[in-house]
Amino acid sequence: MTGLTEVADRVWVLRHPVLDVNATLIVGAGEALLVDTLSTPAQATALAEEIRRVAPWPGRIVNTHHHFDHCFGNATLAGSPPCPVYAHENAAGALRRPEEARRAAYAEMADAEPALAAELADVDLLAPTRTVQTETLLDVGGRAVLLRHPGRGHTAGDLVVHVPDADVLVAGDLVESSGPPAFEESYPLAWPESLADVLRLVGDETVVIPGHGAPTDRGFVVQQHRQFSDLAWLIRAAHTGGTTAERVAAEAPFGARAALIAARRGFAELDGTA
Repeated sequence: MTGLTEVADRVWVLRHPVLDVNATLIVGAGEALLVDTLSTPAQATALAEEIRRVAPWPGRIVNTHHHFDHCFGNATLAGSPPCPVYAHENAAGALRRPEEARRAAYAEMADAEPALAAELADVDLLAPTRTVQTETLLDVGGRAVLLRHPGRGHTAGDLVVHVPDADVLVAGDLVESSGPPAFEESYPLAWPESLADVLRLVGDETVVIPGHGAPTDRGFVVQQHRQFSDLAWLIRAAHTGGTTAERVAAEAPFGARAALIAARRGFAELDGTA
């Protein structure tokens, strides 16, 4: 695991090699806020050691959404002593069903990473203790930090984290730079509008930290917004014209596999079943 890298004033990012997932540390005067907690107790313990090199801990935690690679480290980092964990109410609700969350994580990784899947099946889960509906403003050691739910996209409960004085936006999996977006629980017809909301917080010099992959910038987010808009148009046109999801996937951005999942999710949105 690589260590923390400072990407802006007192904002640090750790890129974990397993799934290339990011955890972001925001440091204020005598206080720290961690965005996402990785996948397992071992990963979270190593992350805590890295945090203590640059900031006081325990602090506060934000989960950008409920998927295991962003929050299954909660209990290790926030359980003892207990500290506040923020998330959108839909993400918190998912993590209040621990058996279901563990089964989903195991099923997702069983074939590709069986050792990791076995760990995920036994993780002690800690659900968020503070919920966000639209937005919440935090004071982190004298620094304003905005938690905002821009709308449905990657999941029904995505949060982004904006640090205005550092010009940093932590986007979670609403933005991906290391591969195509994951659409399994997504809302591809709503995603473009949610990303447009995110772009209102992103300036020409803003550092954008995606859920997975290297930090990026406004130009990348604009490009990804255009791709989501194109995908949504294709899905709507195909649904209206009776075209199959497979045909959408052949023409859509993000690659055939991801686009096929997106098309099926988009059809479910239009049918009222998603």
